[in-house]
Parts: sequence; structure tokens; C-alpha cells
Amino acid sequence: MRLDDIEESSNVEDRRGQGGGFGGGFPGGRGGLGIGTIAVLTLVGWALGINPAILIGGAEMIQGRGGQVVSQSAPPRASSPQEEQLRQFVARVLKTNEDVWERILPEQRRVQYRNPRLVLFRGATRSQCGGAQSAMGPFYCPLDERVYLDMSFFEEMRTKMRAGGDFAYAYVIAHEVGHHVENVLGILPKVQAMQQRLSRREANALSVRVELMADCLAGVWAHHAQQRWRILEQGDIEEALTAAAAIGDDKLQKQAQGYVVPDSFTHGTSEQRARWLTQGLRTGSIQACDTFNSRAL
Repeated sequence: MRLDDIEESSNVEDRRGQGGGFGGGFPGGRGGLGIGTIAVLTLVGWALGINPAILIGGAEMIQGRGGQVVSQSAPPRASSPQEEQLRQFVARVLKTNEDVWERILPEQRRVQYRNPRLVLFRGATRSQCGGAQSAMGPFYCPLDERVYLDMSFFEEMRTKMRAGGDFAYAYVIAHEVGHHVENVLGILPKVQAMQQRLSRREANALSVRVELMADCLAGVWAHHAQQRWRILEQGDIEEALTAAAAIGDDKLQKQAQGYVVPDSFTHGTSEQRARWLTQGLRTGSIQACDTFNSRAL
């Protein structure tokens, strides 16, 4: 990716030198998984050699229950030159997302965009949707309109998922910002309300549509970022498609347990994720990402 001429976003909240917290979230908050559930799924994930975020369901925090906050202290650690370079990369990718969505959301949907904040942390931190832990992977919390990211996840993508590369990492950020776009459009609150009235299987099916739309919106961002800044280099699109396919529910369930359970899918298959990302890349259209009115996912 070519980002040298892009300025950094001012909406990055760096908590890497702070003590963390995990558990259910702030008192009175909603969302998040229980500590015991996360611990078990994390251990299972590492034992199977896959990212625990898959078993936790991506930790998108659309559903869940609140609970008691348990603090976990972590000594401050200086940022290495490599980590600082990665922080700059994240801030620049976020800036391109801000500029793209500030322009095209009013143009295409007549909705004013508001910027999310991106929280960098190490190990664990708190969100209004519950505790954030590295093992959960990146996630977006609609209650505080923040994206939470431990940058060690990128190394996990490279080594465990074999899905590294700068544009693959940018796709992950853009996917989470895509959830913020869904929130600004009023989609996430509607989905959450519907899920509370549905069976687990039906709620999972709605989650798949939410996730595939975020994949497509990540593609929309890339389409317009390429038009404006010419950010893409040879092999970048292949990197993102590899990453999208690497985190398909079918592939990860097959790796984890040897078989797939489609009714338990929450993010979509490898083929679906890559196809919806491509849809956004090709069209640059928010309307083309309407997974909720698409008969075939």
C-alpha cells in the first residue's frame, strides 16, 4: 500500500501503556461475553492452532450480557520502532476511512458521517460493550462508537492464518469501520432488537448479513481510496481476499473440528466473505452492499 502522503488520524486513542481490564464492561453496560466463556474458548482456540476470535464469534459485541468488571494490571512497555511504524500505518488507514466516508455517505445515502475512535491496547482494556482482550480480535462497540485493536492481531494473521500483508491489515480496520457505518445508518440497533426476538439459528443468520455487509463496505472504502490516492500496489487485492477467505466460518470450523455447522455461522463462508469484499471493491456503492435484501448471500 502507498500511504506515505496520507496524514494520520487524530481519532486514535492509544491505551497501550495503561493497565487493562476485562470482564463484562462498565456497570450498567450491555454486550460482551462472560469471562469464563472467553477463557474456555481462548484455550480451545490456542490448542487447535486457530485464532480464538473465531470461536468467540468475532467479538463484534452486537449481542451479549454485561457483568462485573475485573481489573488486570499491565506494566507500561515502550513501543518498538516496528510497533511505532505499525501505529502510524493504522492511523493513516483510519484517516483514509474518515475522508472516504465523510464524502460518500452524504452523497450516496444523504446521511451525515461521524468519525469513530480507534483504541489501541495491549492485552486487555475496557469498552462499553464489555471487556476487550487480545484473544478476541479486533471489534467495534456501537455503544461507545469505538474500534478496539491490539496490533498483535496482525502478527496472528500472518503466522496463524497465513493472511499477512499491509492491505490485509487495512481490510481488517476497514471492516470494523464498516460496522460503524452500519451503526450510523441505524442498521446495528435494528439487528440487535430483532435478534432478541429470534432463535439462536435465526440470530446467527442475521449476524452473517451484518458481517458480509461490513466486508462489502470495506471494499467500498478501498474502491474510493484507490480512486483518490492510488493506494494499491501489485498483490494488495489478493492479500485482502486471502484474509477474507481465511476467516470464513466454514474454513475455520473445518480446521477446528473437522466438520462445519452452517446454523452456527456468524460471519459467512470463505467464498461469501471474499465475494462481498469484491462486490464493494468493484462497485464502490453502499447500495450494492445491501445483504439484508439479497436473496443469495
